[in-house]
Amino acid sequence: MAEGRAFGPFERAIAGRYLLARKGERFVSVIAGFSLVGIALGVGTLIVVLSVMGGFRQELLGRILGLNGHLGVTAAQGLLTDYAPLAARLRALPAVAQAAPVVEGQVLLTTDAGGSAGGLLRGIAPEDLRARALVAGNIKAGSLDAFQGEDAIVIGTGLARRLEIGIGDRLTVVSPQGRVTVFGTVPRLRAYRVAALFEVGMQEYDGGFVFLPLAAAQLFFQMPNAVSQVEVFLQDPGRSGDAAYEIRRALADRPVRIADWQDANSGFFEIVQVQRNVMFLILMLIILVAAFNIISSLTMLVKDKGRDIAILRTMGAGRGAILRIFLLCGAAVGGVGTLAGLGLGLLFCANIESIRQALMQATGTTVFDPEIYFLTQIPAVVDAAEVAQVVGLALLLSLLATLLPSWRAAWLDPVEALRNE
Repeated sequence: MAEGRAFGPFERAIAGRYLLARKGERFVSVIAGFSLVGIALGVGTLIVVLSVMGGFRQELLGRILGLNGHLGVTAAQGLLTDYAPLAARLRALPAVAQAAPVVEGQVLLTTDAGGSAGGLLRGIAPEDLRARALVAGNIKAGSLDAFQGEDAIVIGTGLARRLEIGIGDRLTVVSPQGRVTVFGTVPRLRAYRVAALFEVGMQEYDGGFVFLPLAAAQLFFQMPNAVSQVEVFLQDPGRSGDAAYEIRRALADRPVRIADWQDANSGFFEIVQVQRNVMFLILMLIILVAAFNIISSLTMLVKDKGRDIAILRTMGAGRGAILRIFLLCGAAVGGVGTLAGLGLGLLFCANIESIRQALMQATGTTVFDPEIYFLTQIPAVVDAAEVAQVVGLALLLSLLATLLPSWRAAWLDPVEALRNE
């Protein structure tokens, strides 16, 4: 009886009848239903968590590397002088996409209305700032065309909201390094006109970074003909180590220090990776528990169908056919649950920001606070390889869970089964 074919019509028909609960058999079906729901929730949740964690890392990486250089070239001691020819030599290297001289320092920002905030001031040439797509492509008010001269400043929208200023307003910059006079040390300060507002979607940058034209920043920090560093953007950020070695060889005639973005941010991204791995292990337990439910439901199904198995065996059904019948029962529960979880996870990822907004409106609470998580929106980047891994693991666990009950059913003694009825 269908012994020569795997999962033939006979096995499918019997497995289908066993999965459809009849009167008096609903308890087994309920347990199988819980197994299906558990696998669906586990797979869906795991896909959502991995997508959010992956998106979180990708968004942070894109914003950090979009605003800061992949490599920073500084003088071995003091400030970096003769930076223009040095930047030109760096731009000539094949691995380098952009090299921008930068002046930076911590400052206090104040307004005429009495508002104040700390910030990081960065002096950069107007053409270099326009070349940074993360800033130039996210100008929310004003224009970078006005970012020139000694009176223009560009700030983030978060800082503008905190200080309640806009385009054309004056922002006073105060340096912690005072100016020495005959009357003592007095603060160094100057007011600038806001030329543009940017919003990169990262609270730390939108609320704490300000940009001045390079010449204006050199004048403010009293750094004539010198910069803090030359920021280097690479063609391939992943090969920063090789690029740093190439730069050292090209600049062997002068002592410089090279800071790698991976070293500067390694601790932060290692924490994100550890959290992601821990969440993966925890959520895999949901699928594992659901797989144990499959074992329980199939074991109870085998016990309940002992008489049927004995009759099938006496009618000519071999052990292989019985094994395939119960394998199909368990595989159907695991397969349908996995597919349902896959659809649920992908649907949630596609609408995660709308769901967040709806929860905020329904509960009146802040979900995913930008000041804590740095980003203004929940990122979700679905990785096809990760999704395939989750689906494959769920199907594998479901299949493994069916083996023991199916094996017991195949080796059930028909005489013993009929005698115990």
